[in-house]
Parts: sequence; C-alpha cells; structure tokens
Amino acid sequence: MQTRAAQDTTAAGERVVDIEVTPAGTAAELGISFPRYFSRPGVDPFDDVEWELRAAVIGNERGQVVFEQRDVEIPKAWSQQATNIVVSKYFRGQIGTPGRERSVKQLIGRVVTTITEWGRKQHYFATEEDVQAFSDDLKHLLVRQHGAFNSPVWFNCGFEAAPQCSACFINSVSDTMDSILTLARTEGMLFKFGSGTGSNLSAIRSSKELLAGGGTASGPVSFMKGYDAFAGVIKSGGKTRRAAKMVILNSDHPDILEFINCKVEEERKAWALIDAGYDGSFTGPAYASVFFQNSNNSVRVTDEFMRAVLDDGEWQTHAVTTGQVMDTYRARDLMRQIAEGTHICGDPGMQFDTSINEWHTCPNTSRINASNPCSEYMFLDDSACNLASLNLMKFVDERGEFDPEAFKAAVRVFITAQEIIVENASYPTKAIERNSRDYRPLGLGYANLGALLMSRGLPYDSDGGRDFSAAITALMTGEAYAQSARIARDHDGPFAGYKKNREPFLRVMRKHRDALRGVNQKHVPVDLYASARQAWDDAVDLGTEHGYRNAQATVLAPTGTIGFMMDCDTTGVEPDIALVKYKKLVGGGLMKIVNQTVPMALRRLGYNDAEMRDIVDYIDVNETIEGAPHLLDQHLPVFDCAFKATKGERSIQYMGHIKMMGATQPFISGAISKTVNVPKEATVDDITQAYMESWKLGAKAISIYRDGS
Repeated sequence: MQTRAAQDTTAAGERVVDIEVTPAGTAAELGISFPRYFSRPGVDPFDDVEWELRAAVIGNERGQVVFEQRDVEIPKAWSQQATNIVVSKYFRGQIGTPGRERSVKQLIGRVVTTITEWGRKQHYFATEEDVQAFSDDLKHLLVRQHGAFNSPVWFNCGFEAAPQCSACFINSVSDTMDSILTLARTEGMLFKFGSGTGSNLSAIRSSKELLAGGGTASGPVSFMKGYDAFAGVIKSGGKTRRAAKMVILNSDHPDILEFINCKVEEERKAWALIDAGYDGSFTGPAYASVFFQNSNNSVRVTDEFMRAVLDDGEWQTHAVTTGQVMDTYRARDLMRQIAEGTHICGDPGMQFDTSINEWHTCPNTSRINASNPCSEYMFLDDSACNLASLNLMKFVDERGEFDPEAFKAAVRVFITAQEIIVENASYPTKAIERNSRDYRPLGLGYANLGALLMSRGLPYDSDGGRDFSAAITALMTGEAYAQSARIARDHDGPFAGYKKNREPFLRVMRKHRDALRGVNQKHVPVDLYASARQAWDDAVDLGTEHGYRNAQATVLAPTGTIGFMMDCDTTGVEPDIALVKYKKLVGGGLMKIVNQTVPMALRRLGYNDAEMRDIVDYIDVNETIEGAPHLLDQHLPVFDCAFKATKGERSIQYMGHIKMMGATQPFISGAISKTVNVPKEATVDDITQAYMESWKLGAKAISIYRDGS
C-alpha cells in the first residue's frame, strides 16, 4: 500500500496532516500537494512589486564603459549593484537587438515558467491548484530576493529544451590516455556552459612508474598543465568570468610532493616576471604566463595521515599500478610543506577523506573521491549538483526575529524546483547523466549568515553565534530531506540507488538528527530549535517509511554572483568583510555606506537613536567602530569582520572561522565552501594548526587565505 499525506492549513498557518492509504503503484499519479505560503491566489507576484526603468552601466578601473544597457526594468527595491550583475550576466540575447532581454520579469519569468511546465508535464503535483501555488511562490521568492538558483539556471533555462542547469560537477579519470584526454574535453564543455568541475587524479600512475610499453609515465601533475591551459582559454558560460576547477591528489600518491609544490614553483616564476616589469595583477601577463592558475588544488588525507602528523609517525606512498611502497616520509614534513604552500600562495587546501565518507549516504554504490571547485559538493564520481541559496536576512520579520516557518516553506519551494530540474536538464557525459538521474543530488544552501548574526547582536566568533547558525542549518537540511521524502512518497518513489543504500542512508540521517543534541538551546530561540527538531523528526520518520527522492539535499556554497543578485551583505557562511561598503549608484559613481546590519545590531543591543546616529557617523568617517562614542567594550566582538579595518586593530581570529565550520558541518549533506582568513603575519605553524583544528572539529574540507599572499 502507498500512504499519502493530505495537507491543509489552519488560520494560524499550522499544517494539518491527514494520512490516507491508497493502492500501491499509484504514487506517480498522486503528485505532491503544495499549500500556498507566500503568494495570493489569482495575483501575479510581479504585480505586488514596484518596478522602475534604469540603466545598467559598468566601467573598468580606467573609467571606460565595458557594459551598458539602458531602460531595463528592475524591481525598485533592488540595488544598482544587483541591477548591473543581473543585466550583464544573466540577460540573454545580443545587446541592441529586439531579442535582448530587458526586464527582470523576462528573466525570472522564463525560469519559473520552464520549471513549472516541466513539473506539470511530469505530474509532480496533485492538482492544478498545487501547480499554480508552487509557481507563484517560486516567483515571489525570486523577485523579492529571498533566494536564487545557481548561475547556469539563469544562463540556460528557457532557451534549450534540455539546458545545462548544474553548476557543480565531479568527473572521474582512469589511468589511460583515452580517459585523460576525455576529461579535458568534458571539462571544456562544462566551462563553456558556465559550470565548474573537480577531479581526483590519484588514479593516474605516477611519474615514478613505468608504462606498459616501456618508458616512464608523465604523472598527474604533468597532465594538470594541459587541463590548466584549456581552463585558461575557455570563458565560463561564454562570459568574462574564469573557469572554475578543482584538482585533488591523495596523500599516498607517489607524486604528492610534486603536487603540493607545483603552484609554489609557478608562483615564484610569476614573481620573477613581476620584478622584470610585467603586470602582476590577477589577470595580467605575469600570472597568465605560468601554470596552475585556473584551479584550486587540494590534498586528500585520511584520519590515519592526520594521526601520523600528531604522533610524528611515518607516511608511505604507494604505486598506483602495483600498490607497492614507493617512498617513506615523516608525516609532519608533508604537513609542513602543505602549510608552506598555503602560506605562499593559498594552495594546496585540504580535504579530510575519512570524515567525508563517514557522512556519505550512498557508500554501497561507491566512495566519495572528489569535490567541485569550491569543495561544497562532494559525492560520487561522474555526478552533478544544481545549487540554490536562500537569503537569510529576508526571513527576518518586522520584530527583528527569524521566522522559521517562512524559512521552511521556502526550503520546500526550492527543493521541489531543484528536484524538477534534475530530470529535465542535460549533462555532458552519459555517466554523469546516469548518476545524476539515479541519485538526484541537490545543493540548497544559504547566504547572509554573517549579516544575520550581526543584526541579532551575536558575534560571529561566539558560542551563541555558532549555536544559532547550527540551528538554522539544521532546520534547512532537515526540512529539505523531509520534503525529499514527501516527493518520494507522493510522486515517483525514492531515487534509483536508494534501495541498496537504505541502511547507511538512514544511519546518516539519524546522525544529522542526533547532532542537534550538541546545540545549546539557551542560545537559540525556542521556535527555531523546535522547528529544527520537528524537521529532522519528519525527515527520519518519512524517509524510513518512504525513502528519499534525493541522495543529497544541502551544501554551503560561496554564493558569489547570486549573492550580489540578492543584495546580500555577506556570502555563504562567511562573516562580514568590513563595516563600510561602497555601493554603485543608479547614475554612476560610488557611495560609501555603513552596513545596514550595524544599526539593527545597535538597536538590538539597546542603544537609543541618538547614540546609534553618533556611532554610525563615526564609522562613516573612520571606517571602523573601534573608538566610537557610547559603544561598550563588551559589544565590540559583534562588529568584528574577516579583515581589520584600515584604522582598526580587531578582526575575527582564524579559529573563529574554523569553529563556525565545525558548528554547521554536522547539518550539511555535502560540505562548506569556506575561506579561513589569516593575517599577513600568520606563520607556517599557524596555518598548520588551522588545518589540524579544522580536522579535529569535523570539517570536510578547508582552504586558507593569508592576507597579502
């Protein structure tokens, strides 16, 4: 028999669930019910928004106009920066032609209409009323900047019958020339359509091993030069942004030392060119002349390796072809070289293999070997993930409180939309298409966490800040899996690979739920904690009975471009960079403003209007809050940012970043894209310690940026 929940909504907004039993085999015909939450029946969400005509004009550092489109229709509440980003990046058609998009209504309309039609045709919804409720709520959330899909959806959705909609790909490679060259082609096609990709090259035999026909192999680092060259010349999505790729090598690969140091050597070549007079900017000829500038590099390590570092033990590398021991090192020596590379040029980062696979929902299929370029999507080789992110500040009500019910409703909308996309998108290889449709991994995340914490008067680096962040993350992922289970129940059953992974999948779900015990409820609003607990109870109970539609549900992505689209002050899980921002004006030029979260925080902390004005004026002049009138010393940590202000001394210490990763990671399906900022004067030992602590706290991956490197 098949059970289905018939849902209704009370006047108080509570969802009432009635379980009814229907004959087995009819799930695909039932479809999901979708109570309307954000929109009103019969009212187009576009009509509830005030619109205006603007110009989108972007200039370069020399004052030259590099992009211009006038008379574009934009929601009045959107900033000029959001306007410039969306019009230049996401509007389709040649500038100056009738086919060029000229309104955000066209952009959001084509995406929402496309996804809605896919859902209707494939019987995702129980009734036409459910279809319309889903469509209207999605349009409402997008036009009001509550959430956004990843860039490929905006680039491609609504133009091709089967558009590429995923931003994140993981590609396998094997120890054959055909496979090595095929990877180059696959990566190139992904870059063309605006996506990023990652691969673990550890399957390629090392430069210390023999070829079958005699001679010595080139090794993975040699082939990385070819991959890097293609990435450097293929612009992402046909736009001006660089291709994004991740290269990973296991710590027991014989070429691990060459891999650790490959970017360091190229960095030194670039320095020599800069000293000789070449332009040393990020896109200048000095860095364009050296290898490995188009990838993030990460060393994949196990708990065994990290314990060897702690115990000052030995570490052995093994031949790819035979498994025999090739070299023996002190684990601490390898760790120091990783830290030295990071100190010089930010690479390599680290990925913690044991933690990654301990939280893997589908280990009976295969292990997780790699990630996407920013390390938030970690899943099977030859798979893809479409991402979306929610703007946390948009779920703060007029009282300044976070609204968990609205947030849950938004999670349901986006998870449903992302699930619909999976079946209707195109994929660059048959293997990726098969795994994407058999496992259906999704990556819902959020942005503006740093701004939300500051607005509540919570320091980013505090137990209160971490517990609040953990609760929100738990709510998001719990509700995402609960909705995934509802779709499995009411639409078309669980994903194809679920049956053979049911036991480990449910074990991971219970681990996520159990991790809530580690969140101190004293630091979390009662309704938020209760909602997170209920979401995970629903996720486990529904999934145990019906399975899940998606093998993964959430990640914490960097939310770069879409963060601008949503007018976020902070990206992903990051803290604020500075208290003062420079915003583009409609008529051109820049305006210096103090972040809007600062007055919210001051009000929350009990300052009166006059005191708030004095403090904000001080920040406007001095670009730091340190030394501001009226401000109590104990409130200074609330306003700490990732970097020191020009006239300030304070910033978030690197352990503050790492502890936030440790707090939120237990509630994320994938991983966290997070840059740990350390000051210019940080030592190699400091970086080593940062890596060690991130492993101990359960992070799956970490990258470190030393200011000025």
